[in-house]
Amino acid sequence: MTKTDSEGYLIDPSQWDEALAETLAQAEGITLTDEHWLVLRFMRRWLDEHQLIPDARHVMKHLSQQTGAGRNRLFELFPYGYVQQACKIAGMKRPRAWSTG
Repeated sequence: MTKTDSEGYLIDPSQWDEALAETLAQAEGITLTDEHWLVLRFMRRWLDEHQLIPDARHVMKHLSQQTGAGRNRLFELFPYGYVQQACKIAGMKRPRAWSTG
């Protein structure tokens, strides 16, 4: 069974998989599109490579390079915020202090 903290963030990010992302997204009222998956998979690769959560500016840059999207596209995809939705759906632990870049 997947364990989350009181706010719904994974306690152990290694338990994340794409089926869980679908469930977490649904709980946030988000239907995942190809653009969402582009963001989520980038975040997971970053976590695997750097052992930390990517700052939102890195995600925005990746999204822009891949799709030509503007800076605000990340917040259109995750309207309640990068930490509140993208990090949660990507299976990240809740960041302690955060700048959205």
